[in-house]
Amino acid sequence: MSDIPKQYDPQAAQQQWFPFWEQHGYFNAEPGTGKPPHTIMIPLPNVTGALHMGHALNGTCQDLITRWRRMQGYEALWMPGT
Repeated sequence: MSDIPKQYDPQAAQQQWFPFWEQHGYFNAEPGTGKPPHTIMIPLPNVTGALHMGHALNGTCQDLITRWRRMQGYEALWMPGT
């Protein structure tokens, strides 16, 4: 257990995983593949109140669901600003 760092280092994690994700095409979407579509539209921001943790949770959940659908074989799109 000595090789587990005591503190998370996001830069080290990104250096390890980003090339793997790019190599396997996890950031690419190819239209016309015949895969079923999955789209989450993010509405434009509004001024209904102060930002709070619910805003971060909402964005995190949308990101998680989009990535999960892509791993299931859907042509997933998370479209901001619609």
